[in-house]
Amino acid sequence: MKKLLLIAFQLVLISFEVAFAHNGSIKGGVFGKADNAPLAGATVVIAGTQKATTTDVFGTYTFTELPEGKYEIRVSYLGYKSAIQTVEVKDSETTLVATQLEHGEFNLSEVAITTNQEKPLSTISAVDINLRPIQNSQEVLRIVPGLFIAQHAGGGKAEQIFLRGFDIDHGTDINISVDGMPVNMVSHAHGQGYADLHFLIPETIENVDFGKGVYKADKGNFATAGYVDFNTRSSLSNSSLKLEAGRFDTYRAVGMFDLLGDAAKQKQQNAYLATEYMFTNGYFDSPQNFNRLNLYGHYQGVLNGNKILTASVSTFRSKWDASGQIPVRAIETDLISRFGSIDNTEGGSTSRQNINLHLQTLLDNGAILENQVYLINYDFELYSNFTFFLNDSTNGDQIRQKESRNIFGYKGSYSKELTLFNKPLRSEAGLGLRYDIVQDSELSRTKGRQVTLSNVTKGDIEELNAFAYLSETLELSSKLTLNAALRFDQFQFDYISHLAEDSTFNRQTAAQNRVSPKLNVYYTYSPTLQFYVSTGMGFHSNDTRVSVVADKDEILPAAYGTDIGFIYKPFPNLILQTALWALDLDQEFVYVGDEGIVEPSGKTRRYGLDVSARYQLHNYIFADADVSLAKPRSREEDEGENYIPLAPTFTSTGGITYRNNKGLNGSLRYRYLKDRPANEDNSLTAEGYFLLDAVAGYTIRNLEFKLTAENLLNSNWREAQFETESRLRTETESVTEIHFTPGTPFFLKAGITYSF
Repeated sequence: MKKLLLIAFQLVLISFEVAFAHNGSIKGGVFGKADNAPLAGATVVIAGTQKATTTDVFGTYTFTELPEGKYEIRVSYLGYKSAIQTVEVKDSETTLVATQLEHGEFNLSEVAITTNQEKPLSTISAVDINLRPIQNSQEVLRIVPGLFIAQHAGGGKAEQIFLRGFDIDHGTDINISVDGMPVNMVSHAHGQGYADLHFLIPETIENVDFGKGVYKADKGNFATAGYVDFNTRSSLSNSSLKLEAGRFDTYRAVGMFDLLGDAAKQKQQNAYLATEYMFTNGYFDSPQNFNRLNLYGHYQGVLNGNKILTASVSTFRSKWDASGQIPVRAIETDLISRFGSIDNTEGGSTSRQNINLHLQTLLDNGAILENQVYLINYDFELYSNFTFFLNDSTNGDQIRQKESRNIFGYKGSYSKELTLFNKPLRSEAGLGLRYDIVQDSELSRTKGRQVTLSNVTKGDIEELNAFAYLSETLELSSKLTLNAALRFDQFQFDYISHLAEDSTFNRQTAAQNRVSPKLNVYYTYSPTLQFYVSTGMGFHSNDTRVSVVADKDEILPAAYGTDIGFIYKPFPNLILQTALWALDLDQEFVYVGDEGIVEPSGKTRRYGLDVSARYQLHNYIFADADVSLAKPRSREEDEGENYIPLAPTFTSTGGITYRNNKGLNGSLRYRYLKDRPANEDNSLTAEGYFLLDAVAGYTIRNLEFKLTAENLLNSNWREAQFETESRLRTETESVTEIHFTPGTPFFLKAGITYSF
């Protein structure tokens, strides 16, 4: 099989082989041994030299200008055992190397800091995800250093996100995608950038790539605080069935089924089906009746030796009841318990269907051409009551937010390795478009989820975003790399109101564009130390319903960012990464849900420090810690009145993990969020919290037993908090104070997985 693989690999590479006079070269490919799938992003190092690189989407890499002799090639990849091969290079010849990696443990000592591997800590593997207490893919976001989430509406609503001094709401300032498909919903019925990840089954995640700031050319709208890319598995090593049960009537079942078998895998053809069902009543006094169903099908195959076709289809639906946020005074007066509710008829439902096709082609000139098309169908309905009886003392203030949406998208890119002044140049050009068609986007006042009292807003939305970018990465020397990029975005907004006073056709339109330059410099002082400086512009878009009537500077306000930091390996098993950063926004957005409007809140400035550490104490023992400090302020308010509500100022996460392929596995982790201002003058405080979670698993043959515990200390903590003016039914005057959703008490869940 290895001989056949090498022959096939030679056919792939022969179209772009180049001979170098008086020196030789190495062209290699890295594949998974179990499924023969190419491994993109593997680290390849020539021992004893400063030469190191990473593999492309076809799993290939190249070393040129090598004097004749024998070289030791070391290959490593997250979640796989490292491999070492001896390769003989001859003058004016190209040596072909094929490497197959087995699933296993990843050693930090194998991580190389190179000029073209910019972020060695920015990829989260499936192994890491498996040893975290996770109920859904939204909670995988917590693994991103410095990122916190909060659920406040029954488990089915997208979580609130916090990162780098931002209360991002549900996605206003973070770009989230799955296999290249957008998760953020523009001009959403509940909030701009709404990002619901519940359609993604956690067990299908292969890895998660992330970055902070505005420095990636292929990231556009909402990529201000950062971005998170989820990538699903290209194949399954085996089929499996998982059953889980926990406190509060929590049950979950997952099935993962390999469809083609080992024979097809060796021909680089892989397909699988994944299913998930979850139900829980939750820990509130009123049962949540939450249920979620996911179906996902995935295919990936190498065609004609130079094409990788990836296709996936999925469907998702979820329904739930919710207790909403509760006022502190209702608990202090014993009106309700900590887990009670003022309006227990809140809740909602949502569904999403995806079709995603992605073709990567290795051209005759060695360039890689990528084309992707996707289609998304999405429905959403949410009932909330933030103010209780403030506006309507008889029926209450419940609202319904609802929409039905189709998204059509295309993304394409062309990348090639070139030379400029005899220096390696990686050139990438991309373009694409996203077209959202939203029907009956609605905000209505309701009672008990049964009666519609009045419509506040209702209409149809069309929003088109066309974009193009160019990114050039020049290796000025073996130590210094320069990346310069430019991105252009064009937006077209269209809104038709169904509530026009004269009941006639009423179309409003607007158009705006944004140019976003980026510049990144990496200086690799040694194989253990790299310095970097990143600067650039990004943006977040406003809601269509506001953009069609807003001033131009409020449609696509710019963000200006700078990061200065280093990555350091003082010891082979320790990696440190730190960054001093600053980010200015030309316009902050605050979504007022019960009025259906987006309010501009002026210019803001944030700066801070991020520190991450990863340490491998033993072959199977890993420790990690992340600390984030931020100072977020409004630039247009007086001192003392310029706090940004709910913006985190100090966060830290970390833990220790014991990870082995067989036998015992486990982790103990903490989360800490410091108290922070809940309003502009800091007269109200959103309480922080410290939590401990744990996961323990034991694998014997084809059975895995797992025990998950959240909030080991059974702390009374507030998950989501807001300054809100509200009035209870018995009150004659409104009160402004903290409203919150209580965090989960001690939670225990047991699971068993059978692999076959």
